[in-house]
Amino acid sequence: MSSRREFLKTGGALVIGFSLRDELLGQQRGTAPGPDLRQIDTWIAIHSDNTATVHIGFCELGQGASTALPQIAAEELDLDMSQVKTVGLDTNVTPNQGGTFSSASVARGGPQIRTAAAEARLALLQLASKRLDSPVDRLTVSKGIVSVRGIPNRSVTYGDLVGGNLFNVPFTGSAPVKPATEYKLVGTPVARRDMPAKVSGKHVYMQHVRVPGMMHARVVRPRGQGAYRDGAKVLNIDESSIRSIAGVRLVRRGDFIGIVAENEWDAVRAAQQLKVTWNLKPTLPGNDRLYDQMRAAETQDRVVLEKGDVAGAIGKAAHMVSLTGRGPYQAHALFGPSCAIADVKTDSALIACTTSDVYSTRTNLARLLEIPVEKVQVQYYEGAGTYGHSCYEDAAQAAAILSQAVGKPVRLQFMRWDEHGWDNYGPAHVGEVRAAADSDGRIVAYEYNGWQHNWAVVETSAQLAFGTQAAERDGGAAQQVSPLNLGSMYDVPNLKLVNHRVPGLGYLKGGWLRSPLDLSFSFASEQAIDELAYRVGMDPYAFRQRNIKDPRWLGVLDAVAKAANWTTRRAASNLSKAKVVTGRGIGVGTHLASYGAAVAEIEVDKETGRIRAKHMYGAIDAGLAVNPGNIENQISGQLVQTVSRMLKEEVTFNKTNVTSLDWNSYPILRFEECPEITPIVVQRLNERSTGAGEEVMAGAAAAIANAFFDATGVRMQEYPFTPSRVLAALKKNGG
Repeated sequence: MSSRREFLKTGGALVIGFSLRDELLGQQRGTAPGPDLRQIDTWIAIHSDNTATVHIGFCELGQGASTALPQIAAEELDLDMSQVKTVGLDTNVTPNQGGTFSSASVARGGPQIRTAAAEARLALLQLASKRLDSPVDRLTVSKGIVSVRGIPNRSVTYGDLVGGNLFNVPFTGSAPVKPATEYKLVGTPVARRDMPAKVSGKHVYMQHVRVPGMMHARVVRPRGQGAYRDGAKVLNIDESSIRSIAGVRLVRRGDFIGIVAENEWDAVRAAQQLKVTWNLKPTLPGNDRLYDQMRAAETQDRVVLEKGDVAGAIGKAAHMVSLTGRGPYQAHALFGPSCAIADVKTDSALIACTTSDVYSTRTNLARLLEIPVEKVQVQYYEGAGTYGHSCYEDAAQAAAILSQAVGKPVRLQFMRWDEHGWDNYGPAHVGEVRAAADSDGRIVAYEYNGWQHNWAVVETSAQLAFGTQAAERDGGAAQQVSPLNLGSMYDVPNLKLVNHRVPGLGYLKGGWLRSPLDLSFSFASEQAIDELAYRVGMDPYAFRQRNIKDPRWLGVLDAVAKAANWTTRRAASNLSKAKVVTGRGIGVGTHLASYGAAVAEIEVDKETGRIRAKHMYGAIDAGLAVNPGNIENQISGQLVQTVSRMLKEEVTFNKTNVTSLDWNSYPILRFEECPEITPIVVQRLNERSTGAGEEVMAGAAAAIANAFFDATGVRMQEYPFTPSRVLAALKKNGG
């Protein structure tokens, strides 16, 4: 483990030294808010062996940031990738670049790394100019070796120039960066740096970390959360129920209950065996009343975008469609339940955990523990794959509460029912769309109304331990009806988007799940667009081509259609009486940036109601693709996850609590069900880099829904497309 975390203060490195080795105990406790972002030494370190360390503030979540960001730095510094390394994400060491969400690592972090590296390169060239007695404009650099153009044997390395000193250069952001035409590394599919260790099983995940003297812990909660505002109230604890298990300690703070033991199995047994009586309030709507209750709620309404006269245009149009789409709560469903290790002292704390934002986690932990923020240090370890706000913050807080209570390092890991039952779920959504077209197949009006609640602010551990009142986040583009993802990709003269914010405290905890709300948006919206094409009598792809002017939307649409060998025909024109029927569908959509399009090829068994996605095609235009191989990987992951969410995933709950607590009650796509995947990267070297981690899922969700219509002639209004829903829809429509 030491090889991952040891780094030396050598040759230009700004290093706050620490070594994890086998422990967290010898830590250098946090003594400052974090590295100074205004200094180049915070970002770039040049070593005497002519290598560089790049300090990045983004988490590696599987998106490839630990390769792409050093790739950007190496490009600007004129170094090989073999000469560039990074260090572990740590609030005492790495810069605060904000959270790793909304596909931000390259989009937001790339420009910072690029300008820091350019500034470092300029400083190095100025040093070389003096050393080589040559003007900067006559110097060339290759692999960190600075030479005088046209004069052989006059060179110096970056390592020789720095000579063990810091840059001591402010980060002004004014140094010129390379034009895209000069890129040698950026834009190429450099191999992922994290893959060898992961494939070989040597990668250290958070769940693998152990420290000397630590205790093992589990939380005790009801099996499945109830309404967010209610938390979980303890009526009675029978401590005698765990007396047979020696050496375990029950920790209670308010309604927070944890078990701590030296042996992990003892902690597991005691947490399962402890008899607790909970006050479970029947205040949830349950799955059967969810959408009706949301639709009928008194909401905070806001017109997100309006132009023209939608009602008037619809009234005059040759063709009008209306469609309602309903999307469920869905879980992050980590393969390995969330885990954290906390070592809390009287005046300081060190937390090792998985998070999407180490600095935000540090702030929340400092508040929770009542320890000054500069005395709290958070170190990041990658956990089981998750995109969004799952239970990792809750686990870190639980570990910290328990460590503070017992005065020792505590390793806390959730059980499967904790992870599934107490997640911050992607919120449910109801969308109603009306769209109209003229007789020439031009969309003349579009209207979308969307209902959903916002995301939770307070973690369950804080809510139970300290009685912190449940609260929701305000605003945020990803929490509401999205102009970018609804109608605006089409050339529509009359358009209206309305967001209906449902009061969320009486529902399940909400949080950002990969491509938040976008699957629900496009599920309704793109089916309506597809239905317009059907009413007009046009091919779905040709209809979209006719109504899109933006060349970047057209670029992904054309790219995915070409990859899929799309042939022109009206949807649902090849309906069959066969038991198993096939269909293909197309859709466009994105998240908050970039451009995405997808094609789905599926088969439907009309007797069993089972759907199989045979082949998924996805195209993303994310501007400058720093590492096209990374984006291909991201597209592949997005398409597989979208198939899973559209066909299988749904959080189930009754009036008191969540009931989908394992892989049987919350099924996901299995390996044998995985479709063939074709990812397409639309490269735009002269555009800024934007998101690529969740930008094809919306189009893919729509493509699956439209493929179902093509196969059956039936429109689905609710996902996931479970066998029972499919059979009911086919029966209702005579399919």
